[in-house]
Amino acid sequence: MSPLFSIPLWIDLAAVAVGGVQGAMFAARFTDNRLDLLGVGIIGIVVGLGGGFGRDILLGLPPAALQSNGYLLVATAAALLGMLLLRVFSRLGPVIIGLDALTIGLFGAIGSSKALAMGLPEVPAIFVGVVSAVGGSVVRDIMLNLPVALMHVGSLYAIAAAAGTTTLVVAATLGLDIGAAAIACVVVTTLIRVLAISFGWSLPEQRALAGWRSWRRRR
Repeated sequence: MSPLFSIPLWIDLAAVAVGGVQGAMFAARFTDNRLDLLGVGIIGIVVGLGGGFGRDILLGLPPAALQSNGYLLVATAAALLGMLLLRVFSRLGPVIIGLDALTIGLFGAIGSSKALAMGLPEVPAIFVGVVSAVGGSVVRDIMLNLPVALMHVGSLYAIAAAAGTTTLVVAATLGLDIGAAAIACVVVTTLIRVLAISFGWSLPEQRALAGWRSWRRRR
């Protein structure tokens, strides 16, 4: 099936670059894990490329990262840049959170846009966007032997991605230009993620719900 529209290559590469920088900076903080420079660089590359791999697999397409030299080169350069930036920023937390939120927004927008371009219905397009948005962070956490942030209290990774991609799909369905819809997706996703971290927003814990049901039974 021919796509209804195409995603500019530079936008895809920009998302890879932001993800690569964020991934390397995130990994470099874990000095106790004794990661060498290669390990930090690999984490950066994985974050930069992971979302795109998941997106293309779900769409039944050859991974875009393997169809052009640019993706691997940009991801590698971005990972190196992320390691260099460690010497520039004295407080890494806010920078990493901001880049993380932007990465989720960019990959979510690209994933949903590409799904719509391939003719997928609205709900599957949102699903593809969410998987694309969170794929890199999931692989990152697994490789660093960390609890997967997506599944734990306080992350709102999937909620932010779902809100952003839903905004994009609804706006595109209503006839808004896909570029404007993608920008709205990035803004909504980034804001929700940053605000969730800033104000401690989270979904209820499973054990809290279990405790509430036990209380109701006792009454």
